[in-house]
Amino acid sequence: MSDEKVDKTNENAVLLVERPRPGVTVLRMNRPDRLNAMSAELVQALHDELSRIAVDDECRVVVLTGAGRGFCAGLDLAGYGTAPHTDSFGPTQKAFAVQKHIATLIPKLRSIPQPVIAAVNGAAAGGGLALVLGSDIRMASTKAKFNVAFIRVGFSACDIGTSWLLPRIVGAARAQEMMLTGRIIDVDEALRIGLVVEVHAPEDLEAAAMAKADLIMANTPFGVYLTKEAMWTALEIPAMQSAIDLENRQQIMSSHTEDARESMRAFLEKRPPRYENR
Repeated sequence: MSDEKVDKTNENAVLLVERPRPGVTVLRMNRPDRLNAMSAELVQALHDELSRIAVDDECRVVVLTGAGRGFCAGLDLAGYGTAPHTDSFGPTQKAFAVQKHIATLIPKLRSIPQPVIAAVNGAAAGGGLALVLGSDIRMASTKAKFNVAFIRVGFSACDIGTSWLLPRIVGAARAQEMMLTGRIIDVDEALRIGLVVEVHAPEDLEAAAMAKADLIMANTPFGVYLTKEAMWTALEIPAMQSAIDLENRQQIMSSHTEDARESMRAFLEKRPPRYENR
């Protein structure tokens, strides 16, 4: 990524914001000495940047990755800090606020209109695994590894959406085994069970994520947004007919956009489309 542009406001920040090409924003967790473990500062930075991206009409795809040799080692057991605006809270209230501060990252990943590609460059444990599960596309380097770490440090394995997401991605039986044992899953197994969709050499991972982003950006912004929204919603719909009813409405909405007409013209004229999200 020799042409990448990094947000120069603070290169020592816990979250680096990079714009390597038009339409793509890379969020790089930047606590490499702690394997990018979650602190209150890092989690708040992710909240703030995802909120900004949600209304950024120039951003089409988000790539989430980590600096150094880890993706995210989960909660920083050396000290998370406190959630914002909780100085006057009691200890139980403060602990609950911290829990919600972390857990609400997963619905936020889902709610932004841009697809999120997790480029898992190293260990993804506990809350780091939850970030992977909450992303829309999961890619990994050969050095990646995964585990449901909460149960290994005395807590329930059911945390930060993992008990809902993991069974839907790898199946209930595998999820139960992973959550009850907390064992480490290597990247070969992760690929075999569908936890990730592609594996690349470490030096090739981000280029592969960029190529995937390019494939997404070849489609209309509105169509991509509606697809992301409906796929997540369909996971919560108990009846197929309800999903079909939603799909029917989305198809009519998307077909009436100028971008849909431009997509058809570009296809017939054998040229790249020029989308304006109109």
